[in-house]
Amino acid sequence: MKKPVLIITALLTFCLFVKTSFAQTAPPATVVDAAQGSERGGVAAFLIKVANLQDALSAAGPFTVFAPTNDAFAKLSTAKLDSLVSDPTKLATLLKAHTVVGKFAKDDIVKALNASKDRKVEFKTLDGGTLTLSYTGKLILTDDKGNKADVLLYNLQAGNGVVHGLSDVLLK
Repeated sequence: MKKPVLIITALLTFCLFVKTSFAQTAPPATVVDAAQGSERGGVAAFLIKVANLQDALSAAGPFTVFAPTNDAFAKLSTAKLDSLVSDPTKLATLLKAHTVVGKFAKDDIVKALNASKDRKVEFKTLDGGTLTLSYTGKLILTDDKGNKADVLLYNLQAGNGVVHGLSDVLLK
């Protein structure tokens, strides 16, 4: 009679250990934290802070940020990057043009593209512009000025949204 109790106790203890050991950690609280925690999004997170957008992007949201990767920012000339950093208002406008209200994970985007006749989906940005996602063998993001970037990274989850990584900065 004692043996089944010991086995059940051992199994329960094991189950608790396994649940605790393999439980996923909660996603970062904000899209800024998600970008900051990504090895390819630190520059975007830093620039969000320089542009004084950290509080706005830490709000409830939800937000989808199409954040240029560190490599994308490295493609900019030093002079261009310096001019953005020295003008937080201009930098904020640029970063708002990469951000939409709503949480659109990769699966949501794929469903919307599949439902569209022309395989395009439009989003309004925080700065009032338009971003168009299209699929032509790869997912491409185009702003209302015709600037394009490939979506390289998907679904950096945050409590208030999601971050996707871009190959280029969509310059206004």
